[in-house]
Amino acid sequence: MARAGLTGEVVVDLALEVVDRDGPDGLTLAAVAKLATVATPSLYKHVAGLPELRTLVGVRVMDELTERVTAAVLGHGGVAGLERFMRAYRSYVADHPRRYAAMPQRPSDDPRWAAASDRLVGVLFAQLDGCGLTGSAAVDRARAIRAAVHGFATLEAAGGFQLAEDVDASYRHLTELLTAGLR
Repeated sequence: MARAGLTGEVVVDLALEVVDRDGPDGLTLAAVAKLATVATPSLYKHVAGLPELRTLVGVRVMDELTERVTAAVLGHGGVAGLERFMRAYRSYVADHPRRYAAMPQRPSDDPRWAAASDRLVGVLFAQLDGCGLTGSAAVDRARAIRAAVHGFATLEAAGGFQLAEDVDASYRHLTELLTAGLR
């Protein structure tokens, strides 16, 4: 019998608990069912299986990231807004490294994923538009920003920066490089 109050949203909440504790590779239906105190087959009333659950977790993480960067840029445009976007992105990864690792980096055909991705990319493109970049120039800069911020943040989260120099100063330097010429 399914636990009272178990919904699709609660299943995703529990899946995020598993990811936070065990990382994305630890996400299984059995682990979620154990947290929910139900038998694994009971989860199928709420998700079609592990692939859908992984999609829902990825969408939730992307939405959380979008909320973080949106709050950071609200009321700030131009280069200042773009820099705030990059700092907020990095801070989300630092605060939730395992959740971020659970967010697929490759586009999915799932419309929920596409909508979540559009929301996040929309915030970035709005900032680039405020810097006077549109069309191909905006796409090129968005790709550079995504690659740089993702790379820096995931390396940092994995403990990849062991030199004595200040990592925050290095990140400021990176944001300055990415925004050079936009002022």
